[in-house]
Amino acid sequence: MSVRPLRIGINALYLIPGHVGGTEIYLRSLLAALAEIDSVNRYFVFTNRETGADLVPDCPNFKIAPQPVRAMYRFARILWEQTVLPCAAAYHRLDVMLNPGFTVPLVSTCPRVTVFHDLQHKRHPEYFRWFDLPFWNFFLFWAAHLSKLLLVPSRATAVDVLRQYRLPTAKVRTVRSGVDRVFFQLGRERRPEPFLLAVSTLHPHKNLDGLLEAFAWFRGRRPEFRLVICGLRGHHTKRLLELRASLGLGDSVELPGWIPRKDLYSLFQRAWAFFYPSRFEGFGLPLLEALAAGVPSVYSDIPPLTTFAGKAALPFHAEDPGALRDAMVRIVEDEPLRERLALAGPCRAAEFSWRETAEAALAALREAAG
Repeated sequence: MSVRPLRIGINALYLIPGHVGGTEIYLRSLLAALAEIDSVNRYFVFTNRETGADLVPDCPNFKIAPQPVRAMYRFARILWEQTVLPCAAAYHRLDVMLNPGFTVPLVSTCPRVTVFHDLQHKRHPEYFRWFDLPFWNFFLFWAAHLSKLLLVPSRATAVDVLRQYRLPTAKVRTVRSGVDRVFFQLGRERRPEPFLLAVSTLHPHKNLDGLLEAFAWFRGRRPEFRLVICGLRGHHTKRLLELRASLGLGDSVELPGWIPRKDLYSLFQRAWAFFYPSRFEGFGLPLLEALAAGVPSVYSDIPPLTTFAGKAALPFHAEDPGALRDAMVRIVEDEPLRERLALAGPCRAAEFSWRETAEAALAALREAAG
């Protein structure tokens, strides 16, 4: 029996290119993978004024539905999402709407499927500005309860969501993020140079201050090495810049902010080692990308990082500065370890793909649409 094609909405109103961190990579990769596996269902991607036209795949069944609102003005974006977007969904006769950026229209004519990338605002509210926290608490509470299904990238986040919102287990689906295949090619073309790489939004929970302090100590042992930390300049940027200056690392630590993907690929290709010292994560996509690229990597031993990295990278205890310093020495100087991790990383990362993510997301959308 043939199945009627669905009319699927994608709520991309939250996307500000270069300003929302890993959720941008998630959305772009998911849309590209959906375009590869699905030529039957029709997709309507609701974009804002900042979103470039390159977000929407160039396929007959994908249609851009631009909305004249600027996401940079959060109040305007939320107001539009709550008032105009439901009308647009009704106009396009949507069967279901996917919300990849946490929030949803509270009133809707179609079922909603929502992605919760993490639950940091509940686990670590101290990392949020006081005027942001009420927004996160209100809209994520209602998104959790009004959505037909919730997609989360890891078991750790699923546990958080179920505990915090007391939802039925069947409502929360673990759909792992994937990894861009280009990283595997980078691994076959690596040319290591004496610098350490970290890819992370500059937020307090990322433990980048601990990384700077460990690197300041390490420079006394290996002064030829540099440290590059690239990622969205978040709430902790000023503190990190001040710490870099106080540690005398101005010439040896680069903080270039969010950079184009082609420049990021070059860094992965040339980095001597990769560091992911975060104290809290919903998934940890940059670490997975480093594994795929065959970059010997160090990570904090927290879930979900331990779940997917395991022995393919070198763990350390996030609250032990000495452990990070020791790991830094080992990953740079222990050549047998480096060779083993360079081989183990791509093997482990090969178990993750955006195609798998897209297939699971599409199955959830079909189920929610009924």
